[in-house]
Amino acid sequence: MNDEDFKKLVGEALDTLPEEYAKKLDNVVVTVDDFPTPYQLKKTGIPPWALLFGLYEGVPKTKRGIYYSSIPDKITIFKNAIERISQTPEEIKANIRQTVVHEIGHHFGLSDAQLK
Repeated sequence: MNDEDFKKLVGEALDTLPEEYAKKLDNVVVTVDDFPTPYQLKKTGIPPWALLFGLYEGVPKTKRGIYYSSIPDKITIFKNAIERISQTPEEIKANIRQTVVHEIGHHFGLSDAQLK
């Protein structure tokens, strides 16, 4: 899948968020990269050979104080990993949506265990 079509699917996944969550999604940027950087892998403790579908980097809303001010949080969706596990364009779309929702869950303070 080309980059533009993949990014469009990420945008569509964001557009399908329930309104109650979409309204509360602030100070966060969503990007697409082919692969995580060595720094991102090291920070997460994931080995270089493992697949990372998405990554939330920032301060979850549950950890912010009243006077919170910072650069935007960042959610990165990793194109190569999602494409590697997907057989069809429909599977790519579903895996993108699942990854976007998972990473947004981290923005709202949910742990990996809570998101399963």
